[in-house]
Amino acid sequence: MSYVTVSAKIPRRLKELLDKYGIKPGPIIRRALEEEVRRKILSEIEARAKELSKKLSHIPDEEIVRIIREYREGR
Repeated sequence: MSYVTVSAKIPRRLKELLDKYGIKPGPIIRRALEEEVRRKILSEIEARAKELSKKLSHIPDEEIVRIIREYREGR
């Protein structure tokens, strides 16, 4: 896996407190960024699911069940 460096400006007092308490910002920043990306991905998936739900709402449940069964049997 390759890495890139990102940087952020923070108040001097915050940096002093990080140093005082021995907190390494890298892992915290990484987790926060990963969580934010995860939230965005989930939000995008939810929007797509709603869009698909609207498009598929006119298809009867029985038809969907039939299509799924045919697909499973064809594998």
